[in-house]
Amino acid sequence: MALSPETFTTRKRRPRGSSFTSPKVNDLNVLSSLLQLTDQICSLNLTATLLNRVSSSTIRKTQLLGVVFEELFRVSNLNSDSVLFLCLEEMYIVLHKLKTLIQDFSNGSKFNLLMQIDTVAESFHRLTGELSTLLDVFPLQDLDLNDDVRELVLLVRKQCSEAKAFIGAEHVSLRNDVVLVLDRIKNEIVPDQAHLASIFEKLEIRDASSCRAEIESLEEEIHNRCEEQPKTDLVALIGLVRFAKCVLYGASTPSQKTVTLRRNQSSELAIPADYRCPISLELMRDPVVVATGQTYDRVSIKLWMDSGHNTCPKTGQTLSHSDLIPNRVLRNMITAWCREQRIPFEAETDTGKLNGGVTNKAALEATRMTVSFLINKLKGRENDNVNVPLSVEDTNGVVYELRVLAKTDSDSRACIAEAGAIPVLVRFLNAENPSLQVNAVTTILNMSILEANKTKIMETDGALNGIAEVLISGAHAKANAAATVFSLSGVAAHRKKLGRKTRVVSGLVGLAKSGPEGARRDALAAILNLAADRETVARLVEGGVVGIAAEVMAAMPEEGVTILEAVVKRGGLVAVAAAYAGIKRLGAVLREGSERARESAAATLVTMCRKGGSEVVAEMAAVPGVERIIWELMAVGSVRGRRKAATLLRILRRWAAGLDGGENEGFPTTTTMVASSTTTVVVPTTTTTTSLAQ
Repeated sequence: MALSPETFTTRKRRPRGSSFTSPKVNDLNVLSSLLQLTDQICSLNLTATLLNRVSSSTIRKTQLLGVVFEELFRVSNLNSDSVLFLCLEEMYIVLHKLKTLIQDFSNGSKFNLLMQIDTVAESFHRLTGELSTLLDVFPLQDLDLNDDVRELVLLVRKQCSEAKAFIGAEHVSLRNDVVLVLDRIKNEIVPDQAHLASIFEKLEIRDASSCRAEIESLEEEIHNRCEEQPKTDLVALIGLVRFAKCVLYGASTPSQKTVTLRRNQSSELAIPADYRCPISLELMRDPVVVATGQTYDRVSIKLWMDSGHNTCPKTGQTLSHSDLIPNRVLRNMITAWCREQRIPFEAETDTGKLNGGVTNKAALEATRMTVSFLINKLKGRENDNVNVPLSVEDTNGVVYELRVLAKTDSDSRACIAEAGAIPVLVRFLNAENPSLQVNAVTTILNMSILEANKTKIMETDGALNGIAEVLISGAHAKANAAATVFSLSGVAAHRKKLGRKTRVVSGLVGLAKSGPEGARRDALAAILNLAADRETVARLVEGGVVGIAAEVMAAMPEEGVTILEAVVKRGGLVAVAAAYAGIKRLGAVLREGSERARESAAATLVTMCRKGGSEVVAEMAAVPGVERIIWELMAVGSVRGRRKAATLLRILRRWAAGLDGGENEGFPTTTTMVASSTTTVVVPTTTTTTSLAQ
């Protein structure tokens, strides 16, 4: 079935915040407010060629009214009960609406304006009619105005009364062309490049930069639309613009100035605490509610559950069910905040699955055409010509386009993988060009968000070795390589394979030890996932992860103590011995850390005391005020935290009474006097240390 202009139903975009502002005018400031408003309208910059005739006419009428308001300001004494005052107050409201209308279509998407040109033209006509009605009742005969001003009022009244809704025939024809192109894409017919270029030229979208701006405007329009309004028309337009950008103007990367600006803004940005996931401490992309009513990011809580936990990480309560309920209110708040901060926010429900999970056919086919075009460029094929080599700069541009596309939605990630992109991208993981390496590994990272792609990446020859190489020697891509390992390790079956890659483990440990803060967090998150596999824990301990976890407790207590808990739990006596020196740090976290960090610290100390014996208990007992700290945790901690604190208190009291402090699972032992009695204690001896070094 062919598309028609009616497919793009006449829906107004949600008005900007200013249009909801009720004008606060009274008998003292109504004229000054009108003068200020007319100045604002006359100074508007008309960037859109569509409806330029109508908007220019509106501005000219406003200029003439401004002269009338100036004369009234000079000669009139307004009474708030007068007909003149009421008339001027209504004029303010109408002019305010006209200003908002011009601003919206001038600063918004050109394609969306073209699709709704009937509605916008009708809005202009309706508001002009309202202005005409107000001028009809304007008490001109009661005012002491000079003849020139009287003639201006009559002129504007005549112009408003005779105005008609105007849409140029060329605009109607252009809209029909766009609908025809979308219809052909929907039927899997690649658009003619010359025809496509003609459309974009008429809309004055002439380069990659203006295409990016148009895509951003369309995405903003999606966010502005009410939930009940279908958004498939806008999604199709985004797909069309993306395809045209690559085909007509070539793949390209953003300017270095833009990249630097975004990096600086990101580093300086303070994310509101309510928008952070309690597990990852990162901005939540898909907030969900668990059975206890707590909210987490879907990826993080799913990893928690997949690791065998059946409790709420924040409260410690057992989950009555494993259902994850989307927190749409919080998601909308995060989306709005990201839009205000100019932060890219992945909104899969906005650009991928729509209206109950139905994918927009035109958007999907446009994505496939775009991906096919980009992959063929990388493979050296263009227009059925083989061996068309790309420069490093051009290659980087194509990979960057795939990176952006892989970030948009699940359909795009699936299309990229189906087109055979993964083996091609793996070739660029060892690229000498740092920017190309960053774009390649980030594209793989974005693709790995889709569950089906994780297995494809793991099974691609050279993929894991390439990611490991980036982890160890990448110039600027180490953090994203660590994030890729974190994403891949979300599948339990992949953890063992990743843990057997010595270079992956050593790369993560090295990055956690000496990388920048953001990269260290990514590495620690990946290490925590890998620590769910007992075999991998041994390699992590050998790599020194216990010492690193203890070191980072001061700056990142939650990350450090959570990793230590996981490693000690699954690492046996060797891990306990390695963690022995960190007991005092655990005591500091137990005293000053967040609720979750204190809970993990208590759980770690319980495990160490049970496995390590009296020497570990004695070291814990030496922490200043430890018993008071434990009592406090028992009073105000989470359910799990209180339970672990009670266990610690029992262990301490048994130790003080001269009883065994732990289970004594195999450390070499010595004998010492504690509390005037002979007690078996566990001491990390030279033998133990030597075996650790091996």
